[in-house]
Amino acid sequence: MRTVVPFDPRNPNSRLAPVLDADQRREFAAAMLADVLDAVRGAGGDPAVVATAPLDVDVGAPVSVDDRSLSAAVQSEVDADLPVAVVMADLALATPESVGRLFDAGGDVALAPGTAGGTNALVVHEPDFSVDYHGASFRDHREAAKRAGLDVSVVDSFRLAVDVDDVADLVDVFVHADGRARDWLADAGFELVVRDGEPVVEPNA
Repeated sequence: MRTVVPFDPRNPNSRLAPVLDADQRREFAAAMLADVLDAVRGAGGDPAVVATAPLDVDVGAPVSVDDRSLSAAVQSEVDADLPVAVVMADLALATPESVGRLFDAGGDVALAPGTAGGTNALVVHEPDFSVDYHGASFRDHREAAKRAGLDVSVVDSFRLAVDVDDVADLVDVFVHADGRARDWLADAGFELVVRDGEPVVEPNA
């Protein structure tokens, strides 16, 4: 399965700024990207990165630069050749099994929703589907498929639903992930602790 992984290296994961500085966020984002690429390959996919700027690291996959909006860049890939999958670069919990479920889902369009109304991954098998990643994109993608007369399948996957955007999401990385992103956090001196009965990730004392 041809798989597009959009990636923005310019100021990634800005909402992690309370705990990671700019250089750390770039390194952590690269680690998550590597995990996603591994998961795609493990599921039998053929990943390529579409980045908003040139990358200064070798990610082991083809990289093209498209500095347009996410929706415009992805739409170009959808229009270019089908079938195509799109998997976001911050799905640090993704595994070959979860990505394989996405690849194997039925329907003209398969959607994996995020936890806040977004679309974290999708597969398009038929033309005339339009992407729109602004707002409640999962709802909008279902409606776009309906307008085009396309059947939609929904992939209900915890591992594809969690995109690592906020500091609280780092807990899921520590608890559920075992790849490079988790290793990077540990090597950078972070640990999972319980404060007032709640798990949090914070630097080692």
